[in-house]
Amino acid sequence: MTETKRPKIRFVDLRNEGDARGVSVTTPPEVLEYVGRTADVHLASINPGAIRGNHYHVKTRMAIMILPGPNWSFHWDEGEDTQSQQRIFDGTRTILMLVATGASHAVRNDGTAPLWMLAISSEPYDPVDRVARKVV
Repeated sequence: MTETKRPKIRFVDLRNEGDARGVSVTTPPEVLEYVGRTADVHLASINPGAIRGNHYHVKTRMAIMILPGPNWSFHWDEGEDTQSQQRIFDGTRTILMLVATGASHAVRNDGTAPLWMLAISSEPYDPVDRVARKVV
């Protein structure tokens, strides 16, 4: 039996459960299952025109959540010697990306206000696990 190859990047549009107080989203159980143990949680802002990423991880699986805000784009590849891809977002929803090991990835703030991201990682932060490979 042939096994279907799963893409290295998967997108999840998270539902806003918020009210008049503001946005409220929950990480779905299947996302936490994908990451496995949570060994690191990283919160970062991305200034207008700036890019975070342009690297891949050797052993870390990640769930990257982008909060509502300005327009932004996600750039990635499926591994070494594969074509770079991109997806553009209008910033109105909370989007979560599941990032597999070996997939280079980058988030670019295409808007005029700071963009906020939260990354949940399967491994503790280790600079040796990050390898530069530009996708944008």
